[in-house]
Amino acid sequence: MAKFIFKSPATMIALLMLLFIVACQKKYPKNVDSSDGVLLKTIKIVNAGANGSTVVEGVIDENRKTISFPRLDTLSNFNDLRFEGVMSDGAVLEKTSYKFDFKEDNPFFMGGKSSLTQILKVVNNQRFREYFVTVRLNIPVYGADFGKPQISDYTNNELGNPVYPSFTGALTRGSGFDGEYVLVVTRAAGGSHLLKASDLRKNIIDPIPLNQAGVSGGTFPVCAGAQVNGHTYIVNLSGNSAASPLKIYHWTNPAAAPELIASLVVPDGGVRLGDNMSANLDSDGNGYFFFGDNAATRVVRVKVTGYTQISEPAAFVSATGSSYVMSFNRVVNTSDYIYTGYDAPIRLANESAVVSYALSNDAVPLRGSDAHVINFNGERYLIMTTAARTGTEPVVLYVYDISKGGTTREALELFNARPDKAPVYQYSLLGPVTANCFLQTRWSITKDSEGKDAKLTLYAAHTDAGFVVIDFPKKALDD
Repeated sequence: MAKFIFKSPATMIALLMLLFIVACQKKYPKNVDSSDGVLLKTIKIVNAGANGSTVVEGVIDENRKTISFPRLDTLSNFNDLRFEGVMSDGAVLEKTSYKFDFKEDNPFFMGGKSSLTQILKVVNNQRFREYFVTVRLNIPVYGADFGKPQISDYTNNELGNPVYPSFTGALTRGSGFDGEYVLVVTRAAGGSHLLKASDLRKNIIDPIPLNQAGVSGGTFPVCAGAQVNGHTYIVNLSGNSAASPLKIYHWTNPAAAPELIASLVVPDGGVRLGDNMSANLDSDGNGYFFFGDNAATRVVRVKVTGYTQISEPAAFVSATGSSYVMSFNRVVNTSDYIYTGYDAPIRLANESAVVSYALSNDAVPLRGSDAHVINFNGERYLIMTTAARTGTEPVVLYVYDISKGGTTREALELFNARPDKAPVYQYSLLGPVTANCFLQTRWSITKDSEGKDAKLTLYAAHTDAGFVVIDFPKKALDD
């Protein structure tokens, strides 16, 4: 065998480079131009809809090789969706009819997928091009989109604005919200006032003072309150005695002196009323106010007519654990009331405080109070705010989906039986822990031009923690 002796490393490198160049000169087949184009220019489904006569144009993304269509009516014939397109000369669709089997995956029936994807192929003799075609169902969606909150925060939560100045030193114990205004019932400097929700959404604080001429009496002349359909109510902290009656004041014009619509001593109504107030009025101002006494022994109910006529005071024995931050909130368009306190589970009761059902103690945080059951855009929610009573307990607004069930009771029973009771939304006001854990949970619904639910707004407040207003749009299909 011949041996090669290199006189130097440079000679060896030169020879290796020569061999590499020679090897790289090997000839490979060249690309041959062809007139057999496979470009898809337009595509449509020609038999969509319940009657099979709706034509739907697709959108082609040539870079990604995808085709998308507007959502299709669920009554379309998905066993035989027919496609037509405009392509390069001589090109055709390999198939013009496709089956998209939503029977097992259709969320409208099975709780599965709302879209399916298949490969659509354009062929021209030996050449072809493939596209991923996706068909989506136009299924109804319900409820609020809790993934898109718009938060106006005036709490101790560092993510928002500083805590609202009046919420300090336990001087603000009552508040209200009706969608248009926040009511701040306070003994702090400046006195009780209103705030426009539209201003708060712009981070503008412009208090509207309430004329408190003639407001007097009780341990404190103001303590709790309510804001209902543009009507403002404030009550004193009374001893429920001749020397200290429960006084209810009413405003429609903040600049005018209030109307004293009640000065009550409720027989057997317990002692010290005014720590809390639950206003349950319809659009005509008819319904009830409820008050729980400080010792949590009685629930006081007064009838309200036309926003200002107070009559028929009555007292009922409190359920165990009601606490002095008791609340009694009607489920709209029913005779059901949600009865809560920070030492008791969520309870269902009638207008005479007779409890008919209660969640288990661990279904939701036991400190949850001022709970409401509300309906929005076809879904039903349980909302509440927790009291920071002892230890390291935080103040949190919780929202639970309790849509299943024909009645309020059935909804609560089904929720109670669920192994997973995680909230669909929660927001922390932080704290602090305080013995004066006065709190409020409120809500409002904004309608669109057709009178349908468009926006859900939630409100939560707690002594020394501040308040927050959160807007949620209704759910919508992304297109």
